[in-house]
Amino acid sequence: MTDQERIEKSVELFKEGFNCSQSVVAAFADKYGFSKEQALKMAASFGGGIGRMRETCGAACGMFLLAGLEKGTTDGADREGKAANYAYVQKLAEEFKRRNGALRCSDLLNLPSDTPIVSTPEARGEHYYKKRPCAKIVEEAAKIWVDSHKSEILP
Repeated sequence: MTDQERIEKSVELFKEGFNCSQSVVAAFADKYGFSKEQALKMAASFGGGIGRMRETCGAACGMFLLAGLEKGTTDGADREGKAANYAYVQKLAEEFKRRNGALRCSDLLNLPSDTPIVSTPEARGEHYYKKRPCAKIVEEAAKIWVDSHKSEILP
């Protein structure tokens, strides 16, 4: 699968009803030895700004999960490895904010600060996709992930 096909797949997955984090992670999962099902489960809790709490955008969390698969350490004492991973995640986050204007789900959705947190996801349909920028944000997160491997911007 080409990079462009993976980007398109992330949007397709979102439009199939998967959350933003699942959509990003599942589009790239096979590159890291995960099945689609494993990726969907691994990323399931990060949608809606982590558990639908409207905090860090799930699409960004998907990139961060992939970053951990690629650059994460397996040695608890590896401070240099941890620092390198955190630096990579920070650059991904900066690029995400630059392209999307924010990192927090509630900011991306322009939700008032008093919006109640509810765990029930909204029904998906034409109305949902028209009022939400999420499909575009998922696409942008997948593009950032691809771009991070092709440029000097994100080593």
